[in-house]
Amino acid sequence: MAAETTDLDDIRDRARRWLDDDPDPASRDELRAVLDRLPASAPELVDRFAGPLTFGTAGLRGPLRAGPNGMNLAVVTQAAAGLVGWLAAQGGEGPLVIGYDARHGSREFAERTAQVATGAGRPALLLPRPLPTPVLAYAVRHLDAVAGVMVTASHNPPQDNGYKVYLGAQLGGALGAGAQIVPPADAGIESAIRAVGPLAEVPLGPAGQVLGDDLVASYVQRAAAVVSPDGPRDLAVAYTPLHGVGAAVLTAAFARAGFPVPGVVPEQAEPDPAFPTVNFPNPEEPGAVDRLVALADSTGADIAIANDPDADRCAVVVRDGGTGWRMLRGDEVGALLADHLMRRGVTGLYATTIVSSSLLRAMCAARDLPYDETLTGFKWIVRAGGGAHPLVFGYEEALGYCVAPEHVRDKDGITAALTVAELAAGLKAQGRTLTDRLDELAAEFGVHHTDQLSVRVDDLREIATAMARIRAATPTTLLGQPVGEAEDLLPASDVVILRTDAARVVIRPSGTEPKLKAYLEVVEAVVDGDVPTARTRAQAAVTALRTEIAAALGL
Repeated sequence: MAAETTDLDDIRDRARRWLDDDPDPASRDELRAVLDRLPASAPELVDRFAGPLTFGTAGLRGPLRAGPNGMNLAVVTQAAAGLVGWLAAQGGEGPLVIGYDARHGSREFAERTAQVATGAGRPALLLPRPLPTPVLAYAVRHLDAVAGVMVTASHNPPQDNGYKVYLGAQLGGALGAGAQIVPPADAGIESAIRAVGPLAEVPLGPAGQVLGDDLVASYVQRAAAVVSPDGPRDLAVAYTPLHGVGAAVLTAAFARAGFPVPGVVPEQAEPDPAFPTVNFPNPEEPGAVDRLVALADSTGADIAIANDPDADRCAVVVRDGGTGWRMLRGDEVGALLADHLMRRGVTGLYATTIVSSSLLRAMCAARDLPYDETLTGFKWIVRAGGGAHPLVFGYEEALGYCVAPEHVRDKDGITAALTVAELAAGLKAQGRTLTDRLDELAAEFGVHHTDQLSVRVDDLREIATAMARIRAATPTTLLGQPVGEAEDLLPASDVVILRTDAARVVIRPSGTEPKLKAYLEVVEAVVDGDVPTARTRAQAAVTALRTEIAAALGL
């Protein structure tokens, strides 16, 4: 009991010191309310001070709340000061460009970042309004900025926010110009953040220069140019931005490219940080696109498209059997886009990640195109191949696609949607559909059926336990076939890969959410052109594989 009292006293003292340094009156009031409820609020206080948010796969990301283990003005001020100090220490010159979405706190965090930059003598350029993440990534390259910051939590729950950092060519190099940070930059920035002294001593300048709409118009013009100017344009599209910031930019890009403007789900058309019509603002989550499908049905749309709230991801929904609708998996869209670019004669490096389908590898091998496979995350995809061949396309199965790396060196849900529309319109002109093209690919390369076993946890120790279990008792067979290769990527990455002649499993913790993920793939040959039978066999095999892996993980 004495030890517990001492621990609580220590956390109470840390909270009071935090209060003394917190620049936000609202956050101070919030934390005082937690302190006033002690000892009943002890677990909450412990969680808020369990440790600082650290730069991970997507920079900072966490719940909006007071304390070091949350997104708030104090944490953002410290992060901005560390970033600006690190840029100066690296000799980086030029402006910092800053974007933000429509989540709670996003504009305030963006403006504070600009104030920290100008207070340190560095020009700060603020995007004119809440805009998609790809616009910020484009702006870093277009404006030759030293770095960029995007305030967004992407597809996380409404109570979250985040802080992504991009580097310009000067510090990111040719492959990383306009791309998200990678080691050792992330560790260097993290170290600089921890070295920031009292926030009251961080000089604040004006909120920077607010950029005009010409920057957005430039992005839209370049986005529209990713499709061929003379292709078919007869395509009816239903669209939702899921209460995010994608609608205005996407519809402008479609119009600029000559496509009919998509019909937009009216209840989800405007940015709303509460995301009131969805349980979870991620197109992949059950029920997230129900209103989109209803709009597509009622309007007779050919296809339906959803962006996530910051519009860097793109989901595609197609008619299934002529009556219902189904969302294509990220691997299916990735294969369709890659195949489309290849048919257009786009040569160069095609890349994906270790958790994506192996179909892209097979396509590149058959068509004599360079291919590379990276760790998860677009920060790695855009650096694929080490520069030996120019990257022309990259994708990850989590609905992320880069169809124009020289335009945006990151995933871009706007240009992906345009390229899907170009493909669908071309096929429609021939009396065919996206699913017809998928069947053609299956007949040529076999059915590559992918799925996920994804488990959300409240206690991250459950993930560590499951990973330890699979390492200690690695399966020797899967689906009755011997595991020919069991690869453990530690210490570089917390990933285990299992392979048989016809199946592959990749197991890893999520980099952005409290989830354990197992990525499953089964390859079934198509016999005598019978794609439906091969799909049925593959689906049954993946279902069985999911059961085996769940048992092996102790889930």
